[in-house]
Amino acid sequence: MPTTKKTLMFLSSFFTSLGSFIVICSILGTQAWITSTIAVGDSASNGSIFITYGLFRGESSQELSHGLAEPNKNFAVLGILNNSSQKTLHLVTILFLVLSLLTSLLSSGFTFYNSISNPYQTFLGPMGVYTWNGLSASSVFVTMILFVANTQSNRLSEELFHMLYPTTASKGTTHSYGYSFWLILLIILLNIVTVTIIIFYQKARYQRKQEQRKPMEYAPRDGILF
Repeated sequence: MPTTKKTLMFLSSFFTSLGSFIVICSILGTQAWITSTIAVGDSASNGSIFITYGLFRGESSQELSHGLAEPNKNFAVLGILNNSSQKTLHLVTILFLVLSLLTSLLSSGFTFYNSISNPYQTFLGPMGVYTWNGLSASSVFVTMILFVANTQSNRLSEELFHMLYPTTASKGTTHSYGYSFWLILLIILLNIVTVTIIIFYQKARYQRKQEQRKPMEYAPRDGILF
């Protein structure tokens, strides 16, 4: 059976890993990743169109100073995109986030297992926790970079706009990233905290082993008999 200290430290890592898993689930299901404001203007209408979307679903609305505004539109991001570079990159973004989700789940399993037992296999111990958290943090960071690249350089929002409003001319686009996007930083932080807790555990364990091997070096001076 593991010591009380090991149980408490690995349980702490379990809760941070589980927190990372829950946050990833939440951002996968929300559509507050980005809001793109597209200025529009022609002889019939003038104003702005707001497109808010996440990895799967989105919504668009219009604010016109003159002209007849269309009702709000709900859409599936992958459903309205053609077989374009924007769709391909968006799919890759989702795959990397799903990879981070799976590795966070594995990290939760490994940390909980270590809190109740002493595994014989090296990879089932701290090494496995380091591996899964490293993969999780790397995958979610790549997700962040790919999403920004797809919206900024690959003009994903403009492509969605053209599919939703094919007859409307745009004059410019600005982007505002939502809370779902910035929660990626929280996921990376939770991965770092998980690894840090295990590092402190391993340092304490190493120190304890050194004390057991060289008791005279760590004994109080007034307790040493000459």
